[in-house]
Formats: sequence, C-alpha cells, structure tokens
Amino acid sequence: MNFMPLAIKYPAWLKPEIIPGLPVRWYGLMYIVAFSIAFVMYRKQVRERNFPMTDDQLSSLFFWGILGLLLGARIFATIVYETSDIYIRRPWLIFWPFRNGNFTGLQGMSYHGGVIGCALGFLLWSVVHRFQVREIGDMFGASVPLGYTFGRIGNFINAELYGRVTTGPLGMIFPDAATFPASLDWVREAAKKTGIPIPASPSGASPDVNLPRYPTQLFEAFFEGVFLWFICWSLRNKKPFKGFICALYLLGYGVIRFVIEYFREADNDLGYRIELVPNDLPLALAHPLTSFSTGQIFSAGMMLAAIVLMIAASRFPDRKPLIKYPVNPAPNPIGVTAPEKTADEKKSDRNSRRRLRKKLR
Repeated sequence: MNFMPLAIKYPAWLKPEIIPGLPVRWYGLMYIVAFSIAFVMYRKQVRERNFPMTDDQLSSLFFWGILGLLLGARIFATIVYETSDIYIRRPWLIFWPFRNGNFTGLQGMSYHGGVIGCALGFLLWSVVHRFQVREIGDMFGASVPLGYTFGRIGNFINAELYGRVTTGPLGMIFPDAATFPASLDWVREAAKKTGIPIPASPSGASPDVNLPRYPTQLFEAFFEGVFLWFICWSLRNKKPFKGFICALYLLGYGVIRFVIEYFREADNDLGYRIELVPNDLPLALAHPLTSFSTGQIFSAGMMLAAIVLMIAASRFPDRKPLIKYPVNPAPNPIGVTAPEKTADEKKSDRNSRRRLRKKLR
C-alpha cells in the first residue's frame, strides 16, 4: 500500500476477477464462503444440542433459505434502489447476469430484501417439516453474522459501497469513486487536509480530485459480522427464551447498520428519504443526524420488528428454552452389524420422533 499523510490508497493488486479474463469473481466466491460458514456453524449447533434434524433436512433447510435470500435480495434491490423503469419493462433482466454481451453477475443485492426472503424460506420450510420456527430462527441468528463478514469483504474487493468523504486517518482512496471539481471550496479544503495534490489542468478547466472515503465495507464486516456474531454465539446456550437469539441478531444488525449509514454516502439518485431539517450539504461530504437514508429507514423497521418479536417470543407458550435434547442411542461399533428391528420397534421409534417434534412445536 502507498501511504499518504491522512489517506491510504486502495490496494492496486485487488481485482474483482479471481483470474483476469474469466467470469469468476471474488464477490461470488465470498458468497459461497459465507453460506459455507453459516452452514458449518448451524450444523455445529444441531450436533452440540442433539437437535432432532438430519443432515438431509439441514441441507434442505439451507437450500430454501439461500433461495429465498437470493430472490429477496435481488428483487428488493430492483424495486427499491433502481430509479429507472428498466426492470418493469424488461423483468427478465432481474436475474440475467449479462450486460451488452459481457458477464457482470447479478449487480445489486439488498441485504434487507435478503433477510425477508430468507425468513420466508425457512418459515415455510419449518411449517412443512413441522419444526418450531423459534428454534430454527435462533440457530440462524447465531450462525449468519460470521458468514456475512465475507459478503462485505466481497464488496470491498469490488471497491464498492464505500463511505462518504473524510479527512480523518481512516480514509481510503478508492480507484472508481466519484471525483469532484477542485473549484469547490470544500474539495480544495479536503485535499489540503489529506495532503492530496490538485493536478494542473492544461486546458485551464478545474481538474477533478479523488478524495478519501470511509471504508465502510470493512466497518460493516467487523461490527455487523464478527462483533455481532461473537455476541449471538456467546449467548446461544444462555438465551432466556426461544426466539431470543433471532430477535437479538435482527436488533443488533439494525442498530449497527443504522449508525454506520451515517458514514456511508446516500445514493445520489435517491438521496435522503427523510429530512427533518432541510440542508444543501453535498451527499458525499456530510450526513446530518436529522437526515435518514433508505438503509436507515429499513434498519429502523428491522429494529422495530426485532423488538416486537422479542416481546412476543417471551410471552409465547412453551417459551422456556430447551438447550440440549435427549441424547440419541449410541451408534454401533465399527464392524458390528446391528440386528434388524422388528415392526413394533420401528413403530415405537416413529412414535418417539413424533413426540419429540410435538415438544418442539
């Protein structure tokens, strides 16, 4: 990295493509890593609690959860964040990964839409397979944040979703960030504070300057990922009632995202959805406390939903958490064949499983 007085240049060796010329990107790989980590953390909870869920059921649960996440994240992004009517006129482009003959992947995914889609996916799965939704949600709440870390690292590698301009020591110069004309007073002042030279323009026109930005992708990777995962994971076996960890994750993410949004630059085509005190400050320079972006509005809704869920879950019948379920009979030693069970024994096993499922509900 090349260091300047108060800014760090984005690493030049980081490229979106894993292998130049091939349509395989780090962002897609980060999604695979995120799903894999969440799956491993979930399976660990199933095993340490003797939870009555087979590996096939777990794989099925994740399939529907991931499918719902991808559908919700993509559809939500095209509805909320796309200001043109291109997807209304050509809805098939929502899931078409090519633009002008080039592979671009599915550019534009909404986290909040992904949460809604994933929740619907595992809710439907739980109802169909007769598992208690609060138990399923709690294990998701303790598993997802660590995987989410890698999604934001993927955003950083793509050099996207960076924050607003800063003159502090945490600033980073992203190569494709929007530049600003040096004729603006605040641009010249920010360049002076960060030691960025303003290039001379041979034509006499005001040159453009690329100013340092907050690396908010890394902020989110740590606080919404590692930090929040540590809290939820540490409390997974100490929860006061079923549904607590799921609600805690939603509340924690909403609070953290709401705060970090103040360091992000609001979308130029959307601006602030709510301005309690009107202002004419540049979006890239400042985010007033009384102005709220799209992400903050959805995060506030997420916090409200989490509080409602936590209150409701604490009052539901059978709310007392059952941390560990009865241990299943030990498997047969290697090389020893178990005798074939009689019809009555098989029926008894089925009845035992049904009773355990009823206990979960």
